[in-house]
Amino acid sequence: MALTQRDVRNRISSVKNIQKITRAMEMVAAARLRRAEQRIESLRPYADAIRRMTRQAAEAAGSVPRLPILVEREQVSSVGLLLVAGDRGLAGAFNSNIVRAGVAAGREHESGGGTPVYFASGRRPASSLTFRGLDPAESFTGFTDRPAYADARRIADRLIAAYVDGEVDQVEIFYNGYISPISQVVRRETLLPLQRATVLASESDQQGSGERSEHRALVEYEPEPEEILKRLVPDYVEISIYRALLESTASEHGARMTSMRNASENAGALIEDLTLEMNRARQAEITQEIMEVVAGAEGLG
Repeated sequence: MALTQRDVRNRISSVKNIQKITRAMEMVAAARLRRAEQRIESLRPYADAIRRMTRQAAEAAGSVPRLPILVEREQVSSVGLLLVAGDRGLAGAFNSNIVRAGVAAGREHESGGGTPVYFASGRRPASSLTFRGLDPAESFTGFTDRPAYADARRIADRLIAAYVDGEVDQVEIFYNGYISPISQVVRRETLLPLQRATVLASESDQQGSGERSEHRALVEYEPEPEEILKRLVPDYVEISIYRALLESTASEHGARMTSMRNASENAGALIEDLTLEMNRARQAEITQEIMEVVAGAEGLG
């Protein structure tokens, strides 16, 4: 059944209202993105320093001390997977990319004989895991728009406790790394144990043993590196999680801004198509009326 002019006009009005909403959401996301970018830029030097100090202390210690938080398990039977995403949707594939990456990693560990233990930061990954029958051991929600360091500390305390108590033998984190408003990349990092942590692996890939020896020669530790490492590792876990939260927040705002811009553009294209359809319907009605007038005139003649 063909739509009347009134029906098309109502649809155009509805699409215009939706376009106003998407444009407003785009502007809000853009404003929040700028603040998130500033927070990331402020944190990165401190985060890099903590990671560098942790790496150098581990190198200076030679062998990691036999402390509960630093003990490496001979066999990894369970792996804690922390999925960091958002509380809300309307951000394209932002949330689903993290869930897919985390679930794929869980299957990878299962194929190797391990058991994945999921943790979720954000309502979306928590609900997605539950929907898939993979109930998270604990969820952390309500702060993804503006995470605080206290939120990162709460998550870190739970993961460290899970590792020390033997609930998990390894801890990994998945989050969207922020590159630009239109570009985010899923990152996977190992937090614990320190011997397998990304903070050490990435450096060993980039530097040779000669430079690690140079770190030992140039840095004197007071107290001993082992004692410093004992204090640094919790801070390293906290700051790594906090950095992931901030990167994820900026990525979410960037993804939402891009998604809403695309939605606004699509709404504009739909309005043009509907306007053209309405004009055609109006022209058809005018033509029909003219034909009826001509037919009536001929009948009277």
